[in-house]
Amino acid sequence: MTRADIVNQINDEVNFPKKDIDTVITLLTKKVIENIVKGETIYFRGFGTFGTKIRKERIARNLKTNEKLRVPEHKVPYFQPGKELKQIKQNSKMQNAHR
Repeated sequence: MTRADIVNQINDEVNFPKKDIDTVITLLTKKVIENIVKGETIYFRGFGTFGTKIRKERIARNLKTNEKLRVPEHKVPYFQPGKELKQIKQNSKMQNAHR
C-alpha cells in the first residue's frame, strides 16, 4: 500500500480534498519524526507508541577484517504496537492456524 492509496481511502470516507489529506499526512509524519528526535514519546491510543531507546555501548566486529570496533551508546527509534493492534495481529494468527 502506498501513501496515495491511503489518501484515496481517506478521501472515500470523508470526502476532503486529496491535497488537504496529503498535507495532513505529511505534517503528521513530520511532527512524529521531530518529536522522536527530541526524545519524546508519541502515543496513538489503540495503534501504538513511537519513541527512542538508548542502546548501550558495545564492541562490534568488522566482518571483512575481523577488527574489533567500539560502537558508542546511541539512541534508536522504536515502535510498540498498541493493545488493539496486537489483538488484530493475534486474531489473524488464529485464523491462519485454522486454515
